Amino acid sequence: MTTHAPHAIDLVIDFVNTLDIEAGTDELATPDDLARWFAAKGLLGAGAHKPSADDRDAAIRLREALRALMLEHNGGPRDERSARELEHAARRGDLGVAFAADGSVLLRPGHDDLAGALAAVLVPVAHGASDGSWLRAKACRASDCQWAFYDRSRNRSGTWCDMAVCGNRTKVRAYRQRAPG
Repeated sequence: MTTHAPHAIDLVIDFVNTLDIEAGTDELATPDDLARWFAAKGLLGAGAHKPSADDRDAAIRLREALRALMLEHNGGPRDERSARELEHAARRGDLGVAFAADGSVLLRPGHDDLAGALAAVLVPVAHGASDGSWLRAKACRASDCQWAFYDRSRNRSGTWCDMAVCGNRTKVRAYRQRAPG
């Protein structure tokens, strides 16, 4: 069994998990942090312009739109703004189809700046949407967690990022609410 999600969906999961709600940490806390994260993922070259506070805000909006969609994949409420935010990021980064000399077809951003890097995060979403694997990218239902994960269960029933932690906590809370006393 492979440990990686198809279509590089792991990139999207990693991006969403730059905010650790439970620990209260954010790997994208500053524009410099944002540049470092995208450079480490190979999505932002050394020659790219330094991201601004507005760029960071755009990244956070995209991250939270993706989290909202992952929560929706896990039974959460529909957030109509999320799709619009993804559309905005794709257009800002000029995400489009490119045809290579060897006949292959690629989906890639037309910009090599942060807007292009954000659009590149959407490429796995687009590929995963074509075969349904994107629907397996979920965010943990535990409100104090919301960690993104790839649901590898046979029937797509994964609810928590870690059954031993979040699943157990949720079950213990439910038991205590039902228990007399």
